[in-house]
Amino acid sequence: MGRRRADEIRTMRRAGRVVAEMHERIREAIRPGVTLLELDAIGREVLGQRKAKSNFLGYHGYPAVICASRNDVVVHGIPGQEVLEEGDIISIDCGAIVDGYHGDAAFTAGVGAIGAEDQRLIDVTRKALDAGIAQLMPGARLGDLGAAVQSTVERAGFRVVRDYVGHGIGTAMHEPPDVPNVGRRGRGKRVAAGDVFAVEPMVSAGTDMTAVLPDGWTVVTTDGARAAHWEHTVAVTDDGPEILTLP
Repeated sequence: MGRRRADEIRTMRRAGRVVAEMHERIREAIRPGVTLLELDAIGREVLGQRKAKSNFLGYHGYPAVICASRNDVVVHGIPGQEVLEEGDIISIDCGAIVDGYHGDAAFTAGVGAIGAEDQRLIDVTRKALDAGIAQLMPGARLGDLGAAVQSTVERAGFRVVRDYVGHGIGTAMHEPPDVPNVGRRGRGKRVAAGDVFAVEPMVSAGTDMTAVLPDGWTVVTTDGARAAHWEHTVAVTDDGPEILTLP
């Protein structure tokens, strides 16, 4: 990945705000009885209103503008006619392209009233995201980020999903380097102002082992444990991290 100029980061911020609006609108619609395809339609509507492009639709043949990952689905769930039920948890991952630059972010939410342990899983994963982002200071290393995520998750008794990682992002949705959610402090690529990363911890309440379903996309935990996923696109500045996928 190349380091981004200030004008490039401004454009990525515009893309990020489209993603944030997709999140906001979809989050408002999450309730029992809603189908995953209806959530995808909301994402499409926002993209059309903002004259942005989806970076998910058509990516290696992916058929939707969001990934909708329910309960034991870790990532890459394809939205269909599946209906949300009270007590489910759902992860929404989506992105946008504005003037050739990408934004990418994810969140996990409960459907109606959910169990205390499911809420704790969601909250710990979000806390792990924040802990990882906080490490993105010039001169730090990506191992610092991975160590912060890993320690936050494991102290809470959950497991980091290791098969899938964050990534660089810019004029492509996935750029080098990989951004693992485990690591050792002082190891890995050194971070500098102008770097932009998609930071995205994926956390399981049970095993960290995963499998891909026959559709070639949907990733599930092998023991059926529930999983959560949070992500932001983050620019490294001289003053520290700036989250680009906020409203």
